[in-house]
Amino acid sequence: MRRQLVKALRGGHAFVPYEKALRGLTLEQVNRRAHPRLHTIYEELEHMRIAQRDLLYYALEDEWESPEWPEGFWPQPGKTASKEDWEQTLRGFHEDQERAVELAQDENIDLLNIIPGSEEYTYLRELMLIVEHNAYHLGKILDSRKAMGAWPPSF
Repeated sequence: MRRQLVKALRGGHAFVPYEKALRGLTLEQVNRRAHPRLHTIYEELEHMRIAQRDLLYYALEDEWESPEWPEGFWPQPGKTASKEDWEQTLRGFHEDQERAVELAQDENIDLLNIIPGSEEYTYLRELMLIVEHNAYHLGKILDSRKAMGAWPPSF
């Protein structure tokens, strides 16, 4: 089960690995709306980063407080990401993704146990929500890349 969770957290079975899906994007591409009703790639990944962090730290830290819903889970509306913003989002997403992998691999933690301070949520639930939520938004990122003619990458 742990090996399957790690594979699902990193992508590459039923969907493109995150590293590949996010590679080769220009700053113009991450800030462009493929359609007026869609989020930018930056907005999607920043939302993924924030939500993943919330789910992960809920499991890891007793005193964790979630951001306000929904505004605390998305970047400021209309924000154009700078190069530093994009790099910080990428780095933060991948760092927390690896922390989720470490949690999945930690044999000292029974993934079916209820998280301390929770009345019903298990470690496995939090990890599965990370997998599901990230896969959904990754699909939206890939659709945006396709609509912009930026998929598959040309490298």
